[in-house]
Amino acid sequence: MNYWLMKTEPTEFSIDDLEHRPNQTESWDGVRNYQARNMIRDQMKTGDQVLIYHSNCDHPGIAGIAVIVREAYPDPTAFQSGHKHYDPTAKPDAPRWFMVDVGFVRKLRRIITLAELKDRPELEGLALVRRGNRLSVMPVTPQHWEFILGLE
Repeated sequence: MNYWLMKTEPTEFSIDDLEHRPNQTESWDGVRNYQARNMIRDQMKTGDQVLIYHSNCDHPGIAGIAVIVREAYPDPTAFQSGHKHYDPTAKPDAPRWFMVDVGFVRKLRRIITLAELKDRPELEGLALVRRGNRLSVMPVTPQHWEFILGLE
């Protein structure tokens, strides 16, 4: 099993939104970065655990846990003219962008803020706290996963 962190803006889609979806499941669409796409397409597997991180908000931080419930498949929003994730160069017979489906596991007892994460030397090497890292999808080591959950 692998561990991941996926960023989302809570005004667009939050851990609360995931909790209230039918079957507590939602597709994770709109990833338009090749490195993040490659991780989604090539490495994410059913059963992998995901930290849901709220970004671009007053208190960015880890808000909950999800699980990969469906492995990578073409992101249909790339083919939908007028959709905010439309990519005119993407073709259904040669998809460029992929998504996975995530399922709600639980909200954390509290949001573990980015500021708190940055202050922990135990999290050295975690991509999230690395300067200049803007990826929306990133791997998390088992050691970092356990440490982060221990901060609850």
